Amino acid sequence: MVRPLRIEFPGAVYHITSRGNERKSIFRDDLDRKIFLDILKDVTLRYNWHCHAYCLMDNHYHLLIDTPDGNLSIGMRQLNGIYTQRFNKRHDRVGHIFQGRFKAILVQKDSHLLEACRYVVLNPVRVERVQRPEEWIWSSYRATAGRTKPHLCLMIDWVLSQFGSERGVAEAGYRRFVRDGIGIGSIWNRVRAQSVFGEDDFVESLGDYVKGKKQIPEIAKSQRFMNKPPLGDIFRLEVLGDRQKRDRRIAEAVLEHGYTQREIADHLGMHFTSVSRILRTKEKMLIK
Repeated sequence: MVRPLRIEFPGAVYHITSRGNERKSIFRDDLDRKIFLDILKDVTLRYNWHCHAYCLMDNHYHLLIDTPDGNLSIGMRQLNGIYTQRFNKRHDRVGHIFQGRFKAILVQKDSHLLEACRYVVLNPVRVERVQRPEEWIWSSYRATAGRTKPHLCLMIDWVLSQFGSERGVAEAGYRRFVRDGIGIGSIWNRVRAQSVFGEDDFVESLGDYVKGKKQIPEIAKSQRFMNKPPLGDIFRLEVLGDRQKRDRRIAEAVLEHGYTQREIADHLGMHFTSVSRILRTKEKMLIK
């Protein structure tokens, strides 16, 4: 069973989603949502989390969490575990309410967190539950925009500081920023290896956290090899002019960097069976 790669370190920031089992609702009414936010408040205090944005839908939720102490997993066990207990007791049921483990995308704070915050609060608009973000009361938008008092689980200072030092000016800037994001494509098109939202240098800096995990098949292949070099760097012109070098690089691309044979064949303009044959030859040589 594939399990996500968890990269945790002090100061790591995540976009977190957790969905209902069998796509069922995890919030049946507004009281469920209030209970969840109160539990989130307790978790942020206990584990020193900073919640920059949230959005509670019907069968899933979004959070943007800054973890100064690098303790995401233990905090999430507390959050989802306690909420499950409260939900089951209130609705006289037993069993899981969440679909497997939560999903956490590591976010580069200085360059990508603000965009991720906008993405979270625009979720009800994207799925056409409302026309404007302020109409959905179960997100952090209204509080950050200065329309209501923030819930105690929410920290709005960092987001507003990106738009100015004077509170009114910053709130207006935030409202414009979110409004300008309506209709913009999903940020998920730019998520790397299904787990990182950031620039190339940020992804490369995570290399040490992936070491020793490339041979763990339960972790998604795209995550184990998140910092692999581009195929263009592996197959430079001087390599393509030397068949032996090219064949050696084909084996390296598959065995060391996690590329599929189809990806390599498409990049080199070769037939898939030719790449497969070269790889089998190289593997036999390594066994000998």
